[in-house]
Amino acid sequence: QVQLVESGGGAVQVGGSLTLSCAASRDTYWSGCLAWFRQPPGQDREAVASIDSNGVTAYANSIQGRGTISKDNAGNTLALQIFSLKPEDTAMYYCAAELTQYFGGSCLAPPSLYRYWGQGTQVTVSP
Repeated sequence: QVQLVESGGGAVQVGGSLTLSCAASRDTYWSGCLAWFRQPPGQDREAVASIDSNGVTAYANSIQGRGTISKDNAGNTLALQIFSLKPEDTAMYYCAAELTQYFGGSCLAPPSLYRYWGQGTQVTVSP
């Protein structure tokens, strides 16, 4: 059983930046798809960034050009940097691991296809 723990959320002003981190339980080797999702209040959870086993990244339009996803196999850490934050970036952010089924070669998949989840970290962007 893989356990994921997010950190790094908080209150940030518009235009600022932050880095979210996701740490896996001990002895976890990152393989397959990893992703960051977010869920704004009252809305569905959506994928915002993903990275596959080869390090190929993908981003949702909402953070394209403003976000960077990275992973550290040795340290078992997944990170998401977001720059030029906007009020609409306000959401609970979750990391996820392991697709349960093939999604056309993409890791930017629906949340229902991911097996492991962290508990989330809140990001609030204010003017």
